[in-house]
Amino acid sequence: MKSITACFLFQTRPADGLSPKRRAAFWLWNALVLAGAAIGLGLASLLLATGSYSARVLLLDYLSHPMLLLLNLLPPLVLIALLYAATGRGWLACLLTTLPVLGLSLGNYYKLAFRDDPVIASDLLILGEAGKMAGQYQLFLSGKVLAALLCTAACVVLTALLARGRPRGRFRAVVAAAGLACAVALAPVYASDSIYSANANTQHLNQWSATQQYVSRGLLYPFLHSVKDALPDPPEGYSEREMRELLAQYEDKDIPADKKVNVVGLMLEAFADFSDFEGVEFAQDVYAQYHALEAESYTGTLLTNIFAGGTVDTERAFLTGMGPKDVNYRSNTSSYVWYLKNQGYQTFGGHPCNNWFYNRVNVNRYLGFDEYRFSEDYYGPIFGASPTLNDALFLPDLTETVLDRLEEDEPLFSFSVTYQGHGPYSTDQCWWGEVDSFIGNHGLPQEQRTILANYLGSVQNTQMHLANLVDALRDVEEPVVLVVFGDHKPWLGNSNAVYDAVGVNLFWEELEGFYNYWSTPYLIWANDAAKEAIGHDLVGTGPDISPCFLMNVLFEQLGWEGDAYLQATDGIRREIPVIHVQGRRMTADGALLWDDELTPGQQELVRRFRCLEYYRQHHFSYKS
Repeated sequence: MKSITACFLFQTRPADGLSPKRRAAFWLWNALVLAGAAIGLGLASLLLATGSYSARVLLLDYLSHPMLLLLNLLPPLVLIALLYAATGRGWLACLLTTLPVLGLSLGNYYKLAFRDDPVIASDLLILGEAGKMAGQYQLFLSGKVLAALLCTAACVVLTALLARGRPRGRFRAVVAAAGLACAVALAPVYASDSIYSANANTQHLNQWSATQQYVSRGLLYPFLHSVKDALPDPPEGYSEREMRELLAQYEDKDIPADKKVNVVGLMLEAFADFSDFEGVEFAQDVYAQYHALEAESYTGTLLTNIFAGGTVDTERAFLTGMGPKDVNYRSNTSSYVWYLKNQGYQTFGGHPCNNWFYNRVNVNRYLGFDEYRFSEDYYGPIFGASPTLNDALFLPDLTETVLDRLEEDEPLFSFSVTYQGHGPYSTDQCWWGEVDSFIGNHGLPQEQRTILANYLGSVQNTQMHLANLVDALRDVEEPVVLVVFGDHKPWLGNSNAVYDAVGVNLFWEELEGFYNYWSTPYLIWANDAAKEAIGHDLVGTGPDISPCFLMNVLFEQLGWEGDAYLQATDGIRREIPVIHVQGRRMTADGALLWDDELTPGQQELVRRFRCLEYYRQHHFSYKS
C-alpha cells in the first residue's frame, strides 16, 4: 500500500528501480485520473446545459444516448490531453480545461435563463455586446450552478493530488500528436449536419424550437457544430473596402417631417390569390373583399424564396432588405426597423404564437423593435391558454392597439404576422362551414376538396377582418399607410396533391410554374390623410419583386429616400427586381433567367447586391 501511495499519489516521476510494468501503471494512473477529471467537467457542462429545463429528465436523456454523451465528453478529454502535453502538469491542464468549459457552460446557462437563447460560436465574435447585455441582468446562484462549481473545483483539486506525474519531452510529444490527431479526425464529425440530425434528442423537448433543439444535444457538441456557421463564406469577389466605399457614396437621408406617415405592416400566413388558377371551381367569390381593397391600393407580386413553410424568410427579407439565408441574427442587425426607430418612430409588432418560434423573441430585438407581443406575454394571458389566435381575435386586437398608438406623439411603425392559415388543413372536417359553400371540383377526392375548402374559408375570413382594420384606419385623422403581403403559398396536401389535382403547374423552372410556386400578392394602401401627406393617391400596379425589395418600393411610393443601403440597392432593384434563392433572376422586362444567362453587367449587379447584403449583415450601422 505504501509503495502504491509513493508511486502513484505523490511522485512526479516513477521511482527508481520500478519495473517497466509498474512504470506503465504509473503513467496509466495519471492518464486515468486526468480522463476522469475531463469526464467530470463534461458532466458538469451537461448539467448546466439543461438551463431552466428539468435536469433530472434531460440528464437521463443525455445518458441514454451514448453517441450524444460521447460527443459532449470528447472535447474536454482531447483538450486536457493537449494541455497536459503542453504544460507537463496535470493540475494545470485540468485548470486550463476548466476555464473554457466552465466559462462556456455558465454563459450558456445564464443566457438560457435570461433570454431562452443558447450560446453559439458566433457569439464569441460579439463578446463586447454580450458583456453589455449581461450587465442588464442580475446573476443568481442556483443549485445547478453550485453543483457544477463544486464538481469542477473537485476535479482540479483531485487532479492536483492524484495526477502529479510530469512527463518529459518524448512522452509529451506522443500525447500531443495523439491529441492533435484526434482533434483533426473529429472535426468533420462535429461539422456534419447528417450526424447532428441523427442525434436529435427531443423526447422531452419541443422539436420545433431552435433553442430546445440545441439544448437536447447538450452544450459542447452543438456549440462545436455551430463553429462552421460562425463565419459564413463571403460572396465571390467580396471586398469589405469596396462595399464601404460604395455605401459612402450615399448618405442616410432623414424622412421629411411632413412625410412622416404612420406605417402598419401585416404579413398574412400562407395568403395567396387562387382566383388566378382556372382549375379551382369557386362556389362564391372568396376574394371579393381583397380584390376591392386592391382596387384602391398600389399592388404587385412578391416572388418569395419559400413554399408552404419558412415564414421567417419573407418576414426578415422585408424588414432588413437582405435575403435572410445564412444571416446570423445574434446581435443588433441593420434593418429598416432600426432606420425608422432612429427617425423617431415607435417600433412595435405582434405574432399570436410562441416567442421561441424562429427565435423571434430575441431576433426582433436585434432588428430594432421596441416591443413585440407573443402568446407567452400577451395573447395567452388575455385570450386564453391556446398558443395561437385566429384572425377573429388577433386582427381586432391589432386594430385597437394601432389606434391607441396613433394617439402617441411619435409616428408608428408596426409590423405583425398572422398565424391563421398555417397548415396543415383538416382532410375530414371543414372548419368554416360546408365544403360546397367554397368550391365545386366534385371530381376531386373528398379529402382534397376539404383541404382546399379549409384554405379558402381561412383566406375569406382573414379578408373580412382585414377589411375591418382598413375601415378603422380610414376614419382616423392621422396619416396611415398599410402594407399587406403573403409569406408563401400554402401547403395543400402531401406532395402538393391538391395543386396537382386542380391542374396547377408547379414546374418552377418555367415562367408560369415559377409564379405559381413562389408568388404571393402585396398591396400598399393609404388613408386620405396619408395621401395628402405623400402627394398622390397610391393606386396602381407595382413591380414584381423579391421580398427584400418591398421596402424599396414602399419608400419610393412614400417619397422617402431611406438609408445608404436602400439607396445603393435601389438601382439594382430596378434592373434585377427578383434575385431568387434557387438561382433564378428576373430582369426589368420580365425575363426569367439563370445566372449564366445574364449579361456581364447584370451579373455584376447581382454580385454587388450579394456583397452589399453580406456587408450589411456584418456591420451594424445605426444608433442603438
